[in-house]
Amino acid sequence: MPATEYSVPALDKAFDVLELLADSTRSLSQTEIAEATGRTVSQLFRVLTTLEARGWLLRDPDSGLYSFSMAAFDLAHRQPALRGLLDAALPPMRALSERVRQSCNLSVVDAGAVRVIAQVESPADFGYRVRVGAVFPAESTATGAVLTGASTELRRDDPLQPGITDLVVAVLRPDGRARAALTVPYVSTSFSGIPVDRVLSAARAAARLIETRLAGSSQTPAR
Repeated sequence: MPATEYSVPALDKAFDVLELLADSTRSLSQTEIAEATGRTVSQLFRVLTTLEARGWLLRDPDSGLYSFSMAAFDLAHRQPALRGLLDAALPPMRALSERVRQSCNLSVVDAGAVRVIAQVESPADFGYRVRVGAVFPAESTATGAVLTGASTELRRDDPLQPGITDLVVAVLRPDGRARAALTVPYVSTSFSGIPVDRVLSAARAAARLIETRLAGSSQTPAR
């Protein structure tokens, strides 16, 4: 990222390291990190030590390799609005997954894209999971269409995953706009004992329950 008049070199180094390791599919050594960020090992030594001490990086004691920790994920979930949404959504999501024998996930809009913030695994022997924290384009996904207001409910075959039908229902705000999207990536196999229409109906009921729980929590007086 280009330097600005108000840039802080130490912060630039730290963010370069964090972004590098967040995108990496494997752990990296000090030398690899230095080469990838265009700096020397000595320039990054204090940055790496500080990030490790603060819990943002994990360092393998045997190999010395660095990896990105879950600190960013944990920090994001300390935000009151997101924490309240997860508290309201997870019990209905677990009940939905148990009822329809499929996995489900919850997403919100993040910087114009779809960000998965919660996932409940299918209790069956098969299922399709999405990694929490994963980002998808809003313009080409059923979940994105619901989150951006194109529809409050969609049923669409996934173009990238044959055999998957995305069932998406909006979790609405009081003004009718989508707060989040509840998605069931319906796996169509001979073991799918519940028809897709019934699964969509169950997802709709779960979304309404999440809205009710959110409304109830907002009306609870502070103590």
